[in-house]
Amino acid sequence: MAGKDVATMKIAGKVWKNGKFINWDDARVHVMTHAINYGSSVFEGIRCYETSKSSAVFRLTEHMQRLLNSAKVYRMDPTFTRAELCDSAVELIRQSELDSCYLRPLIIRGLDEEKPAFGVNPFGNPIDTYICGWQWGKYLGEEALENGIDVCVSSWTRITSNSMPAMAKAGANYMNSQLIKMEALLGGFSEGIALDDRGYVSEGSGENIFLVNNGKLITPPLGASILPGITRDSVIEIAREMGIPVLETSIQRSALYLADEVFFTGTAAEITPIRSVDHITVGTGKCGEMTKALQTEFFKIIDATRPAPFGANWLTFVADTGEKKTAVA
Repeated sequence: MAGKDVATMKIAGKVWKNGKFINWDDARVHVMTHAINYGSSVFEGIRCYETSKSSAVFRLTEHMQRLLNSAKVYRMDPTFTRAELCDSAVELIRQSELDSCYLRPLIIRGLDEEKPAFGVNPFGNPIDTYICGWQWGKYLGEEALENGIDVCVSSWTRITSNSMPAMAKAGANYMNSQLIKMEALLGGFSEGIALDDRGYVSEGSGENIFLVNNGKLITPPLGASILPGITRDSVIEIAREMGIPVLETSIQRSALYLADEVFFTGTAAEITPIRSVDHITVGTGKCGEMTKALQTEFFKIIDATRPAPFGANWLTFVADTGEKKTAVA
């Protein structure tokens, strides 16, 4: 089934659910679903790009592995393997006829309508797995990649790893992200930067963060209550291949103001420069030289015009042959 328009957004007409394709409009859950009441869901965000060769999904295998890792942390046992999830995502793109799209794999605790369980205890609820897709533009605006964005340091602290596992991309974690995002928007900023419980820089509401200082690329370590971002990892690998020193270390808030460059990374944000923090101009107030260089190499990779660093394979091509075979990375 081809994609269809909902308002101005083109979506995949089908949703993959528990091994079968269903209509988008049928992908609904009961109001008493455990995930709605208690936030018991894990998910991913994955981009499929229209490359110079054909449509390809960026780091599909790594994203699906992180989805399964998140599910494992929350003791959710999906019945599908990583390979099955990857193949199903590719098939969804084929059926949607979207040349580029954003994929949302989702594992939730649902509702057993024959033996419903309404309490906090999650174990009596079935595990449901979905993959949805839609066309989505630049998350922080079309001009953001070139001109940068204005951000603030949030008054909301990032969740600590011993209270909510930051390593898991869980729906409940994003209530914290919503507070950060809403505060930023209401304050006239595009995004917020959260500090961790020690007062060091953590990440944005849905992005990892990097600083550039004296030719070095600096980013918070995984211990700073951050999600292990796949775009973050990609940027680190690209930088290392380019010979740029990379430091994963604690970052003070004031370092944001004094950095030569600051940028966000993420599946949705890609590599977005930050031109000001708390109304203090970062560097020259525009996309810096290192940020631009990393952007250039990143977009070459996702356009399939250069290989990924160190011989890695980061693209899963959505084949369009008679047999519609899949090239899985």
